[in-house]
Order: sequence, then C-alpha cells, then structure tokens
Amino acid sequence: MTDRAPQPVDRQLPTDEARDLISLVRDIAQREIAPKAAEEEDAGRFPRELFTLLSQSGLLGLPYDSEYGGGDQPYEVYLQVLEELAAARLTVGLGLSVHTLASYALAAHGTKQQQVEHLPAMLGGGLVGAYALSEPSSGSDAASLRTRAVRDGDHWVLTGTKAWITHGGIADFYTVMARTGDEGPRGITAFLVPGDAEGLSAAAPEKKMGLKGSPTAQIHLDGVRIPDERRIGEEGQGFAIALSALDSGRLGIAACAIGVAQAALDEAVTYAAQRRQFGRPIADFQGLRFMLADMATQIEAGRALYLTAARLREAGLPFARQAAMAKLFCTDTAMKVTTDAVQVLGGYGYTADFPAERYFREAKVLQIVEGTNQIQRMVIARHVAGPETR
Repeated sequence: MTDRAPQPVDRQLPTDEARDLISLVRDIAQREIAPKAAEEEDAGRFPRELFTLLSQSGLLGLPYDSEYGGGDQPYEVYLQVLEELAAARLTVGLGLSVHTLASYALAAHGTKQQQVEHLPAMLGGGLVGAYALSEPSSGSDAASLRTRAVRDGDHWVLTGTKAWITHGGIADFYTVMARTGDEGPRGITAFLVPGDAEGLSAAAPEKKMGLKGSPTAQIHLDGVRIPDERRIGEEGQGFAIALSALDSGRLGIAACAIGVAQAALDEAVTYAAQRRQFGRPIADFQGLRFMLADMATQIEAGRALYLTAARLREAGLPFARQAAMAKLFCTDTAMKVTTDAVQVLGGYGYTADFPAERYFREAKVLQIVEGTNQIQRMVIARHVAGPETR
C-alpha cells in the first residue's frame, strides 16, 4: 500500500460562486489558520487578527443580506464554510458560528432603522459578537433566567450575570436576553448591548479542557443603561427570538463538529498509511481499515443530515426537528471519530505531538454547547411522540 494523503471533501455546491468561496476558505485555512493552530491553542490565544481577515474577506456575514454587508449565501454554503474553518481550528469555526448566532436577532427581528444602523458594522466591520442567554443557575432551563431589565424613561437598566459566554470579555457586542416581565418565557426581551457599555464587565475566562483559544467567561451587567432603540423585537418576545436563533445555531455546531471529525479522520488516514508494523503499513490491517470505514461513513451521514436541515431552512420550511437531530448526531459523531482517531495513533495519539488529542478534547464541548445532547433528544422526542404529559 502506498502513502496516501487525504483528499479535500468533495462538496456538492449550488453555484460557481459557492465553489470559489470554498476555495478561498480552504486557502485561508491552509495558509493562515492551520499552521499556528496547535501553538496558539496551547497558549490559549484568541486569534483576533484572523477574524479581521475573515471580515475583510466577506466571511463574517455569509447568510445575511448583502444590503447590510452580508454575503447573500444559502445556509448550506455558509455551513460548509464553517466546516472547513473548524477542521483547521475549532476556535475559528465556532467563533464564526457564535458571531452569526449573535447577529441573528437583529437581522431577523430588528427594525429597518436598527438594521441600517448596526448590521453593516456587525457583518462587515471587523466586529466580533457574543450571545448571552445562559446564566449560572439557568442553563438548559433558559426560561428561568434572572437577569433583569427595568424600564427607566426611554432607557432600560440591565442587571445580572450571564455564564458560559463564548467571546465573553472580548466581544464588541452582546445579544442579551433579560427579564422585563413576569416569570417564564413570556417575560423575556432581547437587547443589543455594546461591548464597552458602562457597567458591563467580564470575569476571568474559564479554564477548559479544550478550545482554549476561545474565551468563555461570565459577563456581569451592573446597572447597564441601554436606550430603547437597542431593544430587539417586542417586549416579551425575547425567548421566542432566542429559540429561533438556536435552531439555526445548532446547525452551525453540527457543521463545526463534522469539521473536527473530518480533520481527525484525515489525521488517522495519514498516520495509518505511514506507520509500519510487522513489515507493512498498519492501514493494511482489516481491523483498522474497518475503523476508518466506519469513521468516514459517520462523517458523511452527519454532513448529509445538517445539509438537509439547512435546505429546509432555506426553503422556509420547519427545520427545528432536523436541526436538533443534526446537532445530536454530528456532535456524537465527532466524539466517536476523535476517540477512534486517538486509538488509531496508539500512544502517539495521546501526546500533544499529534493533533488527534486536541481534536478529542475539543469534540467533547460540542456535545454540550447550544443545548446539551440530552436536550436535543427531548426536542426530537416532542416532535416524534408529542409533548410530555404532566
């Protein structure tokens, strides 16, 4: 058996423009992202300059309207861009996914005036966004959040703490969900909060097992005053906006998971072709070949699942069930594939000299963020079997 380098993913893209876009992304990933990924992740360094480059390349607003600086790309194209970036470095792919999630509320529910005023900078001005829904005591039960916004004339005063915020402390803007009314989901409203707002501060970043270059931190809002012009949607509409955003955001996580899994498979294939034992490459041994075959099959299935959901979304059809399925399956696949990649490399897979161990550590968080996989199973079950009886 001869040495064989993994080939780029053969993507079925809808237009020549989309094919050119993927070529651009691959070039950026190979030249600017992948070579420094291991070193910068180990150092816990957030690559702000890469997000500036992505913005200058027109990649920070791909699924949004070009009238406001977006790329007018179908969601299936945007997701495949995420996959390519996540394969090079998850901090970058996930960062773009979170930025897109943070921009969603204003793009989908803002007034025309709000969109004209804020979206161009958010989508093409080099800004980095964050999405602030979770709190220390309300993660999966997000409707029980306690951060409160109190009306004061033509302003709102926000007080509370948000937790597990990707880009916490470095974001230029936060989409914040705060309680403006009674308990429960109907008392929540969405706000666009500047990153430099007076009274907004961040705790020290969490110390994580993986994804160390992407800061995750608590955000404290201590009497942050926001003009009513920065309220997104109607009072009490915030939770519905948040859930709608998460349906799309879960597809972003699914695409990132497949990117990590693809990178792990590529690493395993390369190693198996080069590593020799008993006088021949270990890729000649049937047990290992079957592992690689299963890994490749799971990746293809996950990719097909997230693309199906994206096409439903693009057609204006319901896709929440498929988004939950994609998030569940793709992130479980990433965990399984990266585990197997470490096994293929054996002892070397457990060392930081090879990227397999980093992929393994990074895959785990994807089963948790934007709704744990247990929550995804609850969402899917409600679609399949109806709501729970009480």
